[in-house]
Amino acid sequence: MKILSIETSCDDTCVSILEVKELKNSTSFKILSSVIQSQTDIHTKYGGVYPSMAKREHMKNIGPMYELAMKEAKNPKIDAVAVTVGPGLEPALWVGIVFAEELALKLKVPIISVNHMEGHIFSIFPNKTKLFKVKNDEKNFPTLSLLVSGGHTELVLAKSWMKYKIIGATRDDAAGEAFDKVARMLGLPYPGGPEISRLAEKERETSAESSPYKGEGQMPIVLPRPMIHSKDYDFSFSGLKTAVLYMIRDLEKDGSKITYEIKAKIAKEFEDAAVEALVHKTIKAIKEHKIKTLIVGGGVSANKHLQNSLSEKIKELKTKIKVHFPTRGLSTDNAIMIAIAGYFQYKKKKVTKNSKKLKAVGNLSL
Repeated sequence: MKILSIETSCDDTCVSILEVKELKNSTSFKILSSVIQSQTDIHTKYGGVYPSMAKREHMKNIGPMYELAMKEAKNPKIDAVAVTVGPGLEPALWVGIVFAEELALKLKVPIISVNHMEGHIFSIFPNKTKLFKVKNDEKNFPTLSLLVSGGHTELVLAKSWMKYKIIGATRDDAAGEAFDKVARMLGLPYPGGPEISRLAEKERETSAESSPYKGEGQMPIVLPRPMIHSKDYDFSFSGLKTAVLYMIRDLEKDGSKITYEIKAKIAKEFEDAAVEALVHKTIKAIKEHKIKTLIVGGGVSANKHLQNSLSEKIKELKTKIKVHFPTRGLSTDNAIMIAIAGYFQYKKKKVTKNSKKLKAVGNLSL
């Protein structure tokens, strides 16, 4: 069968078409087309995404993206339409939902509602080729998914595909959100996460011992590791973000100019603190739940320091745990992951009749 998928949860208008075949012990997927129209340049000057502006751009882009995806796939017969219904920005989600409903009605095919976070779980399967498989092997379970994006930070336990239990989540800011906010404090361009990481990486490269001090006899650049010793699996990044704010304020009171070098040291210390908290809770969950497969998804999953730190800590466990990160292009929003999740929902017969309206749910949970 062929699934057309639509993703408009934030500021990227994404459409893809995948061909799906059931094999003996796995499901085969072939990417026929995948197109994305980014709005980053539009929102950069505002330092963040404006929902009403994102909605307007989605409305302008969704038609051309659909036509382009169909053209690249050589106009195949579509058997089902999958669309993200949440979580995300509701004005943006509605654009994709309305278009998907009208398309499904026109094509006389079922429509499948997809949870955006479930899409991130499945984002680790596509590789650099257009053909990939999803195995349904019990030996890979239980799995743990660390989902880290601009809007979410969650630890999700699964004993089989499509059956999830959130065992930990942020109590305030998501990790990606904190990266972006700290970047704004440091006067770095949007999106801030990659800029923070770029500065932090340069600081690691230029300082062999990476001293936490900005200068001899001056204020140390040290930040807290939020909730790292709490007994649960929850996270908190609001206090860490505020600690950066106070640090910048105190440095300026001390008569210091926030130079490029100081920004780099703050960026490194912030990234170290955030990653240490994420890794600590993830490893703790791996041990306690006897995890066999770790999945890391969402925009922050592309962070090199997070990838290296997690991989090193898992090696120290000396157990056979498979670790999966999405390719860089699939760590951010895309319609391929929505098609994969949509197919498994389709298999479970979780489809919607065309006469029944879907609903955008901004805070939709797994």
